Amino acid sequence: MKIGLNLPVMAPGLDRDTIYAWCRGIDEGPFSSLAVGERINFPNPEITVTLSAAAAWTSRVPLFYNVLVLPMHPEARAAKQIATLDVLSKGRVVLGVGVGAREDDYAAVGAPWDGRLGRLERQVIRMRRLWAGEPATDATTAPIEPRPVQPGGPKILMGALFPRAITRAAHFADGILGFSFTLAVEELSYAFEGARAAWAAAGRREKPRLVTGCWFALGAQGRAQMDDYLGRYLSFLGPSAAGMIPLVPTTDAQGLRDAVQRARDVGADEIVLAPTTTDPAEIKRVEDLLF
Repeated sequence: MKIGLNLPVMAPGLDRDTIYAWCRGIDEGPFSSLAVGERINFPNPEITVTLSAAAAWTSRVPLFYNVLVLPMHPEARAAKQIATLDVLSKGRVVLGVGVGAREDDYAAVGAPWDGRLGRLERQVIRMRRLWAGEPATDATTAPIEPRPVQPGGPKILMGALFPRAITRAAHFADGILGFSFTLAVEELSYAFEGARAAWAAAGRREKPRLVTGCWFALGAQGRAQMDDYLGRYLSFLGPSAAGMIPLVPTTDAQGLRDAVQRARDVGADEIVLAPTTTDPAEIKRVEDLLF
């Protein structure tokens, strides 16, 4: 099982030098991906701009949209941006897409909240056609360029945990992407077995790529660090967040090691870990613990 790292884009105190240090540390380490998530109404950097900086500052590690909330974006523009990033990174882009969970983010960009799952499927199908050279409109025969370096475009993973989304993903994605508070075996097995069954039912010969993720904190004050981070990040849930935060077990070395092993045991192809601090020393802590 591969192990990737998110940049700490949702943690406070992020600046240019910190992002650079994380990009260099991840690229120089053994990690399988450098990932960035997306929010709008939150103090985090924009996803494609951040991955573009990472493309310039790295040379090895795959660059992972984790995830792009595609229904908030016009797909032709997104297709051009992603293809450009694939060129700049020499074919290192992995595209995770999802519908998100923040209605206020949709409102901020003027995108409709209703119908987002069906819209995402149509968008992905159209983006693949645009990358293959299909004109964007009937008014022109010219394709949207540049073309991605990767033939057919980057691999696409669908953020999907529940049957409806997993079933849809089997028709247009290369795998599924999840995120878990606890990385419980039952939760992961439910999603992964559902994906394998959905791919088979859709007549897909290849197996789905199975990716999961979790938050972690390895510093001396790991529990307090996690509680502070999630208290801020999950504030949109209101009082219910207080009961969820203590369930996260990955606040020390043993908790993270056990969680990663659970993902490995149920057949995850990759786990992408999300830090809860901007301190670049966390990179070395993860490397020493898990590799």
